[in-house]
Amino acid sequence: MSVGLLLVDIQNDYFPGGKMELAGSESAGQKARELLMFFREKKMPVFHIQHLSLRPGATFFIPNTSGADIYRAVEPQGNEPVVQKKYPNSFRETKLLSLLKEQGISKLVVAGMMTHMCVDATVRAAMDYGFQCLIAKDACATAELKLADYEISAVNVHMAFLAALNGIYGQVMNSQDILKTLSDKTNR
Repeated sequence: MSVGLLLVDIQNDYFPGGKMELAGSESAGQKARELLMFFREKKMPVFHIQHLSLRPGATFFIPNTSGADIYRAVEPQGNEPVVQKKYPNSFRETKLLSLLKEQGISKLVVAGMMTHMCVDATVRAAMDYGFQCLIAKDACATAELKLADYEISAVNVHMAFLAALNGIYGQVMNSQDILKTLSDKTNR
């Protein structure tokens, strides 16, 4: 079983000073970096997803701005592919599925932003395409949401979406537990 790391939309606009700062983005970015360093050390495949907002009125991830750039802690290196997308689902109208198939990937470790939007849409699509997913809950971040007069804290949004994914769509784990699981399998 070949495992790949999928880093979804870990881009500057989600970090302090960006146009759509998320709760916990710095901590999640560092956890994503730990996963990335492990995958690089083990020479396992890494795939970067970069969202570019092309819709009228978009306020962040505007093409050709520093906010749309991938965050420095997880910048692509060497032959790590960068898949650009314009929808929440990283598979929609992109080359992601063909890249994963070309490398024989059957399992994905997923980290990224926003938990309730692009991570959720991507994990659900991945399961539909037959991939097993490990979702690194501490390497994902999201934002507070509002519905009418009701405010939902970012931590509640994050945990609710992860709880909905856990089980059918994937297995939600801390990044350290994912690294331990992968280490145990690569050391056999």
